[in-house]
Amino acid sequence: MAATTKPATTKLKKGDQVRVIAGKHKGLEGEILAVRRDSNRVLVEGVNVIKKALRPTQENPRGGFREQEAPIHASNVQVLDPSSGEPTRIGVKIGEDGRKVRVAKKSGVELDG
Repeated sequence: MAATTKPATTKLKKGDQVRVIAGKHKGLEGEILAVRRDSNRVLVEGVNVIKKALRPTQENPRGGFREQEAPIHASNVQVLDPSSGEPTRIGVKIGEDGRKVRVAKKSGVELDG
């Protein structure tokens, strides 16, 4: 039986500032708009923008195209450290109130709150 690993999306949250570290959009930065835990993918603002064809409707009789972000795999992004602005891994520690808090590994700064 294979060992199960925790998906990368469990540490990523909507609103996090991230940098793409792999793929054709490498180096771009943006805010996470949505996290899709079932497919382990995230939507990042301004990254992997595609053109979607729109069918003609009564409101828009000519149809046309709409640009929107497509999801990218969560392993291709890293959260930006709030203090230095560099990509960092995320750790979890117990805060003073007993709750789990996400922490930037590079600087130790709390990411939540």
